[in-house]
Amino acid sequence: MKQAIRGVAARSVQLPDPYTPGHGSAHWTALHYDLDLDYRLASNRLAARAVVTGRAAGAASQLLRTIELDLVGLKVTKVSLRGGRILRFSARGSRLVVTPSAPISGSQEFTLEIRYSGNPTPTRSTWGEVGWEELTDGVLVAGQPTGGPSWFPCNDHPSQKATYRMAVTTDTNYRAICNGQLVSHTPKASRGTWVYDQPEPMATYLATVQIGRYQLDRSGAGLVPQFSAAPVGLRDATRRALVRQPEMMSAFADLFGPYPFETYTVVVADDVLEIPLEAQSLSILGRNHLGSDWESQRLIAHELSHQWFGNSLTIDSWRDIWLHEGFACYAEWLWSEKSGALSSAQRATEAWRLLAAEPQDLAIGDPGAADMFDDRVYKRGALALHALRAATGDHLFFAVLREWTTRFRHGSVSTADLIDLAQELCGGVRGFDAAALLEPWLYQTALPNLPPPRPVS
Repeated sequence: MKQAIRGVAARSVQLPDPYTPGHGSAHWTALHYDLDLDYRLASNRLAARAVVTGRAAGAASQLLRTIELDLVGLKVTKVSLRGGRILRFSARGSRLVVTPSAPISGSQEFTLEIRYSGNPTPTRSTWGEVGWEELTDGVLVAGQPTGGPSWFPCNDHPSQKATYRMAVTTDTNYRAICNGQLVSHTPKASRGTWVYDQPEPMATYLATVQIGRYQLDRSGAGLVPQFSAAPVGLRDATRRALVRQPEMMSAFADLFGPYPFETYTVVVADDVLEIPLEAQSLSILGRNHLGSDWESQRLIAHELSHQWFGNSLTIDSWRDIWLHEGFACYAEWLWSEKSGALSSAQRATEAWRLLAAEPQDLAIGDPGAADMFDDRVYKRGALALHALRAATGDHLFFAVLREWTTRFRHGSVSTADLIDLAQELCGGVRGFDAAALLEPWLYQTALPNLPPPRPVS
């Protein structure tokens, strides 16, 4: 059993990813994106420049003859290579193929400047429409999992984490919100430019632009500056909904380790959204998520926890999506316990009963593209963590979580990494085998029995 789970989880990263065929390139690694976006709301017109710095993959003897980037629905008008020349470029479906006049040697860095324009729209995918989307009064970018190419040329895969600078010029009286820190805001008569710096590496699906008539408020005191951005008419409802978020932040920092970014912002769209959305250093809620009930509060906790599990630590393959969603779901249960509501054990029992009534036909450690956001991935992933906690006890379990977020901070992770870490830290527990413990939860379809809690010694 132990050997089987390691064999499944430790496969090398495949690009293109079988879950997102046609996205991502194994032939080069993204290092930095410098994006200048000029956007006009009335016409949904984007004129943009992307400066993409990358490194050719492989040894020096290997040659990169073409550079393939993901870009959908926008017209490229010019491509240049710093320090070199471009022989030609062409759009092939959802790919921009750039051919330098001379091949680039393996491990050599290169910088492309790409000018493009058009009317950005969401891209159709297995999971519905994702990417750049017009709101009633503004713009929302929902990137997971393949929405990045709807608004900028990129190497679109979660393993391709890079740093970013984003400058957005848009209509006056509108605020543009992007990942990272606001560097500057330059207002003009009818236009304004907002510049953001995201120094921590970020996956393409987590990059975002939010544009709206937003008012920015500080949402509570604490070590981590927390902000909310909401339309004037929703500011009071936003304050009420987020009143306990500083407590959530403090609780999660104690349980998971220090918050991994400089600030955290919650953007509230003046629209009804089907689900909240995560992005690095910020989350997006709809006006329908502004409640004090458990359903609303668990979603607020869920999105906050993704800053650790999903944004700082990002899966290197989509098949391991449970490492994002299972952890975030378990964070909901931990907040329930910390906030004086149901204990995590009670939440686990409730989830197990619901799952027991569902079809037993999904292996959440490799659920397949169509089911990667199935609710069973979330809840059963959380139960896998609950089983680990029951087997090791609270002291070791939370030591694993804190070491997990520390050792892989701002990096890429896999199920194999978690198994190895749990075995390393908990191997002294009599009879403990992390792979054997997690294998039934992750790679068997039948739902395992809910484990009893470990006796307190």
